Amino acid sequence: MNIVDDIGLVTVFLLVFLSLYLLITPSKNKLPNIFFALFLLVTSLDISALFLQNIFIKYPHINTIRVSSVLLQMPLFYFYIKTICYHNFRFRSTHWVHSILFFIFLVLFSFQILTKENHIFYLVVAQLQYYGYIFSVFYVLRRYKKLHLENYSLQNKTYRWLMTTSILFLVGNCFVLFRTIYETFYDYQGLALLNLGISLFGLGVICWFMLKTMHNPELFTGIDKDIKPLEKGTIEEKEKYHEEIDHISRYMTTQKPYLEETLTLQSLAQKIGIPEKQLSFLINKVVGKHFFDFINTYRIQEAKTLLQDKELNIQEIMYKVGFNSKSSFNTAFKKNVSTTPSNYRKSNT
Repeated sequence: MNIVDDIGLVTVFLLVFLSLYLLITPSKNKLPNIFFALFLLVTSLDISALFLQNIFIKYPHINTIRVSSVLLQMPLFYFYIKTICYHNFRFRSTHWVHSILFFIFLVLFSFQILTKENHIFYLVVAQLQYYGYIFSVFYVLRRYKKLHLENYSLQNKTYRWLMTTSILFLVGNCFVLFRTIYETFYDYQGLALLNLGISLFGLGVICWFMLKTMHNPELFTGIDKDIKPLEKGTIEEKEKYHEEIDHISRYMTTQKPYLEETLTLQSLAQKIGIPEKQLSFLINKVVGKHFFDFINTYRIQEAKTLLQDKELNIQEIMYKVGFNSKSSFNTAFKKNVSTTPSNYRKSNT
């Protein structure tokens, strides 16, 4: 067994270990864990070809399942993204249509020899499917980010996590695609160095993923899938709702609801006594700010006042004004004031 085989074996072990961890770990929303565990198991079956070539040659029917199961990877990842983004997403019987390519090629490969010609056809279909799903994933993430900004005041760590994960998978696929094209045109004579690089990249991603999931459970918090994004407001609407905006501004200044770390559009609407959809329209489209930026504007204004008091350190101020992480506080402060909290304190005390 060479180094590529060794790395493949370790990677498969970690994938299976993480799958079991996701399946047995208690969770309020178990569906994302199930989808991602299945995705990892299917991926581990594919990677196992690195060190189980002889077994797959000896038992072609098992190899048929392995090759066909690749067509389940992206549907499973897509549904994982959907269930993470939207806590009330439910898998329905109609969603089984996403597995149709798997069953088609499973039947085709079961009744005919896996020749070079039909294997090339399979590879083309697999790549088209991959890029179709990765495009859908990025679309879902873009919409999720927009809805989160319009309805929540906390920093969106989930979006960063999912976007980073998706980009890493896309980069990995580009390496695999290059190797596949090379092997197809050179009678499947692989590049040892490229195989080693792909294996190390995959192992690194899996290790990073395991550490991230085990130490950051707050990443897996979704939003309501039934929330609809708003259309852009007009100048006439801004003039029409002048009184309502003044009422919101007075409430924000006097009652300071933005000091609550977990403030959402829904909870603010209840406090002010304005229907949630109306408040969303007024803030996001009439005021012209996402709810996230709207709330942070007040938080930063409060922080500027507290920074003039040297008895409080910056971390204490950060929590007092409703932020839950130093990085998000510094980013929001610099966006609004064009300097860091520490520099602002130095120049104003």
